[in-house]
Amino acid sequence: MATLIDRRLDGKNKSAVNRQRFIRRFKNQIKKAVTEAMNGRSITDIDNGEKVNIPARDLSEPVFGHGPGGRREAIHPGNKEFVAGDRAARPQGGAGGGAGGGQASNSGEGEDDFVFELSREEFLELFFEDLELPNLVRTQLAKLTEFKSVRAGFSSAGNPANIDVVRSLKGAMARRMALAAPYTRRLREAEDQLQQLLDEPPADESRARELIEEIERLRARARAVPFIDTFDLRYTNRVKQPQPTTQAVMFCIMDVSGSMDRARKDLAKRFFTLLYLFLKRNYEKIEVVFIRHHTVAKEVDEQEFFYSRETGGTVVSSALHLMGETMVARYPTASWNIYVAQASDGDNWHHDSPACRDLLLKQIVPFVRYYAYIEITPDRHQSLWEAYEEVKEQHPHFAMRQIDGPADIYPVFRDLFKRRVS
Repeated sequence: MATLIDRRLDGKNKSAVNRQRFIRRFKNQIKKAVTEAMNGRSITDIDNGEKVNIPARDLSEPVFGHGPGGRREAIHPGNKEFVAGDRAARPQGGAGGGAGGGQASNSGEGEDDFVFELSREEFLELFFEDLELPNLVRTQLAKLTEFKSVRAGFSSAGNPANIDVVRSLKGAMARRMALAAPYTRRLREAEDQLQQLLDEPPADESRARELIEEIERLRARARAVPFIDTFDLRYTNRVKQPQPTTQAVMFCIMDVSGSMDRARKDLAKRFFTLLYLFLKRNYEKIEVVFIRHHTVAKEVDEQEFFYSRETGGTVVSSALHLMGETMVARYPTASWNIYVAQASDGDNWHHDSPACRDLLLKQIVPFVRYYAYIEITPDRHQSLWEAYEEVKEQHPHFAMRQIDGPADIYPVFRDLFKRRVS
């Protein structure tokens, strides 16, 4: 009996193609199941996949069949209980037995929902699929400042580093065969004639000398054909293709004041973690600026933004001032798509909230593509929310949402960044 051993290098992921085909085929059912699963999912489970249930009826294959009416002949299997003309009663409960969609009857058999386990990558891909940064425009389209080098066949001139060795040697071999063909053909004929002359004594010595001289001359001519010539060289040709570019920056502003207790800071960090994953997965080049603030705001790196324990009072305008200054200094609005995501409990110094409103109206919101503010509070809205409502009335791209607990993070995030159909 023959034994087959699979030694493919990618043997650990043999079913990847089948999984992708299955996901493409039942994408609507899987996305619906993912949406339902997100309602009860904690963001701490972001590193895990998800088991989704797909109704058995959705897995049925489409079939072609005869329509009603017309004349048809059919042969049905018979048994010992019924004869021609008998009528079989329908099973109780409205559902038949055997495999197939529908609820199982008391006497028949049904089929459970199909359980499919998504990996972390598959889950995140489906989760982020219909999300996007709102109002993103190609700010650098007119300038065409970036070029991408792409292959464009082969050329007979170029840089020595771009020589295509295989194609050059093939050309050289073809040229040698073409140029040396008359000499090699005549060489074989002369060798045959010389051999025939030597095999039939007495040999004609003068004719033999002529043939020997001709053979040496032909061999020298054949060897004179150069092994490779500059005509044979072929270079990999590359051209610069202009690429439209889109530059975007996301400002992440997090309130770390004393009123933000540990649970609220945890919710804010979870929201920004989800936002960070979304940006990194969906956009190849996007800059992220992290700003923490209490009474004083400062720009920090990713590590300090998520793990620093520094805290203090609350002056939200300090973060807005820093954000505005950074935007003017490093991200001119003429060439950058600017986005802002701010998380706070809304508890601000009373006289600072009107200052925040004025800053947003005059210096920030008119120049950004989208501003998302989430207020993390289970109670009534704070003073900052009331001030921001005036901004929202004047600018439709200013969004405000409230988060009460972990269950609100996914729905609020999807609502803020869902794809808008214009």
